[in-house]
Amino acid sequence: MSSKNINEIFRQLDEYFAQGKLDRVEPFLCGCLEEAKESRDYGIYISVANELIGYYRSVSMYAKAFTVSEDVLMLMEELNLQETEHFATTLLNAATAYRAAGKWQEAYEYYARALQIYENILSPEDYRFAGLYNNMSILMEQLGENEKAAGLLQKAIDIVEKLPDCSMELATSKTNLALIYFKLKDDSGAQKLLEEAISLFEKAENGTDAHYSAALSGMGEAYFRMGRLEKSLEYYEKAAAEVKKHFGENQSYGLLCGNCAAVCARLGEKDKQAYYEEKSRLFC
Repeated sequence: MSSKNINEIFRQLDEYFAQGKLDRVEPFLCGCLEEAKESRDYGIYISVANELIGYYRSVSMYAKAFTVSEDVLMLMEELNLQETEHFATTLLNAATAYRAAGKWQEAYEYYARALQIYENILSPEDYRFAGLYNNMSILMEQLGENEKAAGLLQKAIDIVEKLPDCSMELATSKTNLALIYFKLKDDSGAQKLLEEAISLFEKAENGTDAHYSAALSGMGEAYFRMGRLEKSLEYYEKAAAEVKKHFGENQSYGLLCGNCAAVCARLGEKDKQAYYEEKSRLFC
């Protein structure tokens, strides 16, 4: 198979997703995997396997994700690719699948092995380190290791701050770090990070994105902790509006409406409280 064929595979895959034909995705990718195996086109086999791992993770078919991960990693070792960027990418995909399945130890081992490869082949300022640190931070936070999670996120921020055209990624990382700071009881540090993140989101030429709502919600929490309830409500309302704009009135919208209702109760604004409580009941 040629490089054109892999482009055709991904083009067909994009069409299935765009048309909502999700039932076609697994058989299509498995068929491509089998064809690549028969023709010994290992480049396509590895690319399709990684796509399949991500698909299985997204639909919570974790056992299948693990099987494909082990198969492709074993093949890559047989091909002496275990110290390459491609091997590290596959390790990352496998690690994220294990993390999503709640298999923390396996996820950590794969992330650690990917980090070791990166340290051997990449510059310390390479953007791919930031992505790895972000993923490892999520795992550490899930394990309750909040200080380690914060340290990893700070490493990611230190890299992204030096790179051009990464303001949205920087804003998202600062938001995530602020939320960990809340868990570490560093409310002032969290507020400072959220102010920086919101400023970055609002300066972005292409407008705010879905992560902007998390920063707004975080600022609502910061003001609530300070007892500045009017400002807290203002930011929770902004966050709810952002979620509605991007995703409609979903569960996240309902949760934010619940926060608005709680603040309104403290403020004695009974009509608003009743409105937000009803929204919360409908969408939570």
